[in-house]
Amino acid sequence: MSAALGPLEGVRVVDMTTSYAGPTASMYLADLGATVIKVERPGRGDDARAWGPPFVGGVSAWFASANRNKKSVVLNLRHPDGREALLRLLDDADVFLQNMNPSKLVRLGIDGESLSRRNPRLVYCAMSGFGQDGPDSDLPGYDLVAQARSGLMSVTGAKGGAPQRVSTALSDVVTGMSAAIAVNAALVRQRESGRGELIDVSLLDTDLALMAPRIAAYAAGEPEPQPSGGTDSVLSVYQPFETADRTIVIAIGNDGLWQRFCEVVDVPDLAADPALCDNAGRRAQRERITTSVAPLLQRRPAHEWLARFNDAKIPCALVQSLSEVTKDPQVEARGALLPVPGSAEELVSVHSPFRLASVPTRNERFPDLGADTRAVLAEAGYSEVEIDALVAADAASEASAEVSA
Repeated sequence: MSAALGPLEGVRVVDMTTSYAGPTASMYLADLGATVIKVERPGRGDDARAWGPPFVGGVSAWFASANRNKKSVVLNLRHPDGREALLRLLDDADVFLQNMNPSKLVRLGIDGESLSRRNPRLVYCAMSGFGQDGPDSDLPGYDLVAQARSGLMSVTGAKGGAPQRVSTALSDVVTGMSAAIAVNAALVRQRESGRGELIDVSLLDTDLALMAPRIAAYAAGEPEPQPSGGTDSVLSVYQPFETADRTIVIAIGNDGLWQRFCEVVDVPDLAADPALCDNAGRRAQRERITTSVAPLLQRRPAHEWLARFNDAKIPCALVQSLSEVTKDPQVEARGALLPVPGSAEELVSVHSPFRLASVPTRNERFPDLGADTRAVLAEAGYSEVEIDALVAADAASEASAEVSA
């Protein structure tokens, strides 16, 4: 095995998920060297191919951001030969990802128990809105719904304002990470014992995990939190402030940082006050602190404060717009933005949030719908004549002019 191709080289993943959480999970597995076969529906494929605008050359920016390093196969699972082709792919697969309704899985014969009997070494990952059991396991779920139901929205928004969604696909991306973690753990055991696994990952469970510290604090007696504009952290000071020209954030995580912060802002009376010597005291008098320092911070522009805080090793940052994020020197130095090949840098994906020293970055263009149908079916043992017959019967499809983004 070549370390340069990643620790998952040789691992074969069949991914039948759509939208964003599942494709994120399989993309991270592909980044680590796995071969990912994206099984899609005839005609339209993954729902996210139509998510937009923006579209660049007919391609959804959202879709392109979660589907690098994959192959696309189009199978019609309503056709018995299409279902049989999927089962043949799964016979040789190490991992299967799906986000379909449980009853539909049973009807198609691709539920976890059926596939585990057929391929006992298969790592089967079911991704859903609410999990595989419980009264709401059949309900559809999206990021917005999970953020609302988990309580995440209830603590997000302006102070005194309405609850707000965190304005990115937070539940989806973190659910994808969670699935990739579980799959990798199951693959370790699979290689040692040949045993597969049934993995259950849901958007609701992910967002509950994101809310773990807030749930724990509430259970321990903290008042039920409300939207606060990010000013109610367990730490104090740990929030945004306005300067003369821009919004910055300051994170005071220990007592030493507090003393240095007071020195930089020039509030020796606060530094010397024994009531503020520890975080519990500062939390109790959070409003007094912010009332004292906010007017001082407004006297200088953001770049001056950031320079002073950075010199004092106090965690801080400018609240950047995306136009600034994409030009951030640290972001550029890390190669965090990956231009999609062939898109003249109009489409980008974001580097996986891990880097392995021995593995170069993989950045193959997302696949066109059905681009790899013939090659993948040939690898599964189908002859050219058999593949032609599948295509003629509409049990499988190849890339063509009908493909839409």
